[in-house]
Amino acid sequence: MSEQTGTGEPVVPPDATGGLDPEALEAVIAAPGARFRHDYLEIRDLRVVFDGFVAVDGVDLTVTQGDLRFLIGPNGAGKTTIVDAITGLAPAAGSVQFGGVELVGKPSHKIVRAGVGRTFQTASVFDELTVLQNLDIAAGAGRGPWTMLRRRHVVPPEVEAALETVGLTQVRDLPAGVLAHGQKQWLEIGMLLVQDARLLLLDEPVAGMSQAEREETGLLLQRIGEQRTVVVVEHDMEFLRAFASSVTVLHQGRVLSEGTVAQVQADPRVVEVYLGSGAHGRGRGMAASAAEPAASTEVE
Repeated sequence: MSEQTGTGEPVVPPDATGGLDPEALEAVIAAPGARFRHDYLEIRDLRVVFDGFVAVDGVDLTVTQGDLRFLIGPNGAGKTTIVDAITGLAPAAGSVQFGGVELVGKPSHKIVRAGVGRTFQTASVFDELTVLQNLDIAAGAGRGPWTMLRRRHVVPPEVEAALETVGLTQVRDLPAGVLAHGQKQWLEIGMLLVQDARLLLLDEPVAGMSQAEREETGLLLQRIGEQRTVVVVEHDMEFLRAFASSVTVLHQGRVLSEGTVAQVQADPRVVEVYLGSGAHGRGRGMAASAAEPAASTEVE
């Protein structure tokens, strides 16, 4: 018997799916390497101000293809706000370029067309539509309105492959609203792949997932990151240590530290921010585990 949400809707347990399929991923992301050669994210002097409050203060950031970059920091550090600025959801000054295209000042739909896709902390899917329909809509983002209205009699190959990749083949005909939280995150990642996003910005993608699901998701992101540019906003330090290629630590809207996981953990400035001045000498493991912030309503 399936579980139910607080609204009485059934929730599909994660083990009802076949799990992520790394082999099927090849069919989704396969493309000539030259196509992605110049795709990298370059942020220079990025500033975001809300009613006089400086949420992002002169951030410089470069993320290249093959670098699975994690953004961490206490609540209010500016992590999600940077993603909002990249995707046109927050007014920004400075420069954000992807693949040589300037994104600051562009409306969100043009940023999507430039190959930029994102997920949110709360999965943004069409709950009333089936899993298959969600993927089909994402795959048809480039189709005209009249084409979108016509019934599809054949499922596009990239949609079929995405279903297998994110492990949702068995629930393809169920409404997305009945999926467990982790499954919705997989669906969102699948939607970005069929949308052919070349820059993926993922906001806490493993929140609510089991340990096994986190492992599978991490491997999926590593494989995607070999060809595409991937930035992950995350609070799960165990997940970060297992899968991050590099880490950028933010504090009060600025870059505090940047490097490998080991370099960041050993940075005394990071220890200071997370543990306070009395924390020096407590060790790298303590600094790493301390990066799990308390709940806050501040700008992230």
